[in-house]
Amino acid sequence: MVDILVLYCSQDGSVHKLAQQIARGVNSVTGAEAKLRTVPNNKPKNNLFAPEIKLSEIEECDGLALGSPTHFGNMSGAMKSFIDELTPLWFKGSLETKVGTVFTSSHSLHGGNEATLLSMQIPMQHLGMLIMGVPYSVKELNTTKDGGTPYGASHVGDQAVTPVEEKIAYAQGKRLAELTIKLRS
Repeated sequence: MVDILVLYCSQDGSVHKLAQQIARGVNSVTGAEAKLRTVPNNKPKNNLFAPEIKLSEIEECDGLALGSPTHFGNMSGAMKSFIDELTPLWFKGSLETKVGTVFTSSHSLHGGNEATLLSMQIPMQHLGMLIMGVPYSVKELNTTKDGGTPYGASHVGDQAVTPVEEKIAYAQGKRLAELTIKLRS
């Protein structure tokens, strides 16, 4: 069984909804199990979120999906703060050759989703992770008028996550599990 960590920061619930869909995609693959966690200092507007991450869970996971709201074209401060705490794992090479992927949400169409996704990929590369995106074989990526990019699932707007955005996140989670299993076998 491969252990896929879906780690996120969410304030209004959109990133949380994407995280749930990624976890559903992971869990749809035989031999993979998703674990939902939030970063420390996440300040959600409600209490519907996952337990807080322990550093040991990052080290022990086989794959990682990282999600954050977009704040001025970058990840949230809480997510960046948590990533900065991964230096001991970087020294040990704990995340090298693990598959990583990213997802985000912003309140506006030009809120910086793609910049945020890329900003979260950079530390993953420094940690030695293998970065995975969403391929255009996911048909919703070709037709979306909502969120969704080849860099990772995304949500746009202050309305609920759309069915198209959910399908892209689900496909991303499924692909993460499949690639992690292939890499570990």
